[in-house]
Amino acid sequence: MCAVFFEAIQGEGGVNPFHMDYLKQVRQLCDERDWLLMIDEVQCGMGRTGKWFAHQWAGIKPDVMPLAKGLGSGVPIGAVVAGPKAANIFSPGNHGTTFGGNPLAMRAGVETIRIMEEEGLLANAAKVGAHLHDALKRELGGLAGVKEIRGSGLMIGVELIKPCGALVGLCADKGLLISVTADTVIRMVPPLILTVAEADEIVTILAPLVRSLLAGG
Repeated sequence: MCAVFFEAIQGEGGVNPFHMDYLKQVRQLCDERDWLLMIDEVQCGMGRTGKWFAHQWAGIKPDVMPLAKGLGSGVPIGAVVAGPKAANIFSPGNHGTTFGGNPLAMRAGVETIRIMEEEGLLANAAKVGAHLHDALKRELGGLAGVKEIRGSGLMIGVELIKPCGALVGLCADKGLLISVTADTVIRMVPPLILTVAEADEIVTILAPLVRSLLAGG
């Protein structure tokens, strides 16, 4: 074994955050055994949770960190950040990529970071995410059939006791785009520019549909 590789918050698996103490213990284990700690921040990174990267909530640093999606604001992009233990494993020519390093993608990445810093989008993700999380708990938390409301910042999952794929179309009909993952988890990853008013609108649309679904309607 030479590395441990995981997401700080599982996205496709159902928006499952790792416990902070666990992340610290994995970092310690990797240090003790000279393994690389590789943390996938493709979904939960780039300000999604209110920090640049979700693992920062645990106060640790990975040795390797893949990035994509949010780094380019919709422009196809991918990146791998490597620390001292892994930075010299690849040398020029060892690994190729069809779209890697092209000027458009690189410019999109630079502009995304600039705008996020100038407009305070990390703080906005933390603030509005907390508001949305609290509103969902208020409207759905005590409802029979809702197993858990979890996540961090603007990455939130609502797990139900039954499959809820039908909600994707029902929400779309009312102007709300959501996704369902792991069959029973409503996954919400709204734009980092989301406002409190828009968060309230999400809950206004979603909550009645969830109640109706759980009631068998």
